[in-house]
Amino acid sequence: MEIKKDTLIAEALSAGNALAVRDALANFGMHCFGCALAKKETIEQAAASHGIDLETMLIALNAASNS
Repeated sequence: MEIKKDTLIAEALSAGNALAVRDALANFGMHCFGCALAKKETIEQAAASHGIDLETMLIALNAASNS
């Protein structure tokens, strides 16, 4: 599964290598693994609310998912 800007955080966490995706999110300062917003918030929304460059985050998440 490719992680895109409209992918929900919860979906991203179940894509490919879930542990690596979790670690990638943590590297961006996002520790939303059990957060209620993870089920409703997209990667784009999370990046914006945390001041993270969306494209950089997508590259990292997809690399992690495919590792």
